[in-house]
Amino acid sequence: MSSQHATLKTQNPKRSILFVFSGNSKQFPVSPFTQAQADSLRARGMEVDYFPIQGKGMKNYLKNIVPLRDHLKIRHYDLIHAHYSLCGWVAVLAALGRVPVVVSLMGDDAQGTFTGKGRIEWKSRVPILMTRLLQPFVRAVISKAPDLAKVVWRKNISHVIPNGVRLDQFQLVPGGCREALGLEADKKYVLPLGNPTDSNKNITLVRDAVRLLDSPDVVLLNPYPVTHDKVVQYLNSVDVLALCSFGEGSPNVVKEAMTCNCPVVVTPAGDAAWVVGDTPGCQVATYEPADFAEKLRLALHFSGRTRGRERIVELGLDSEAVAARIEGVYRKV
Repeated sequence: MSSQHATLKTQNPKRSILFVFSGNSKQFPVSPFTQAQADSLRARGMEVDYFPIQGKGMKNYLKNIVPLRDHLKIRHYDLIHAHYSLCGWVAVLAALGRVPVVVSLMGDDAQGTFTGKGRIEWKSRVPILMTRLLQPFVRAVISKAPDLAKVVWRKNISHVIPNGVRLDQFQLVPGGCREALGLEADKKYVLPLGNPTDSNKNITLVRDAVRLLDSPDVVLLNPYPVTHDKVVQYLNSVDVLALCSFGEGSPNVVKEAMTCNCPVVVTPAGDAAWVVGDTPGCQVATYEPADFAEKLRLALHFSGRTRGRERIVELGLDSEAVAARIEGVYRKV
């Protein structure tokens, strides 16, 4: 087995799980939410190893079938948890029924790649089709939000479980971290965290909204990419987190901002509106710049921090509670 597919192991001999996921990010060899989920499962006494998929596109994904099959010949697992439906296909074709497979739907594999409100790329319908065709061969499908679960036609194996937030990582920092980030004390900062070149993230909306506010004290920040440690600092320092996306599953950044008691303004993408709920200081806006600007104004004038952390715990969206639900799926499988 090549070194690029080496696994990371724990010493606990209990249930052994293999995570299969895309390993193509140069910034995050293991995505933060994947690692957080693995760590939370390890804390429950499970052994979790990694098998990162190398290469992009369906053709390159399928090249990972033989390396994974070879790995399964020398290492026993009770279950494979594939993150993304194409990873699910790799796992199913490598395991050939010898190891049960659970797949988590990540977003565009369930609803396509959004290019505007209610519009998706035509070619992104292919992953949706692959998700539908995969379902007879897996033992459970985990969707991050109800919108993603709409593509699951095998309702008896469908589970809606959002990603959890590590409360120990997204800690409250009294007074914030503005000095460490080089931010001015007398400014009001609006933070969209997302790739500004990604049309789905719709950063133009918050730019237009800030322009409509026409206030020299309001500053738009859009650092990208940002390490998770920096994200914690920003969420403890800015005045508002803005999510403008056309489509999402269960956007992690909204839950992370809530956990840091940061006011948020979100569009109704994925489960963002549900996560926000009626939390004072948090707003749900439309895709009209004037309405988004008004919601920003309300959030910017909210006195102090929110009680978003309490909301996250109340909804059971902390990583420990989510890990318990995932373990419940594993037990059924």
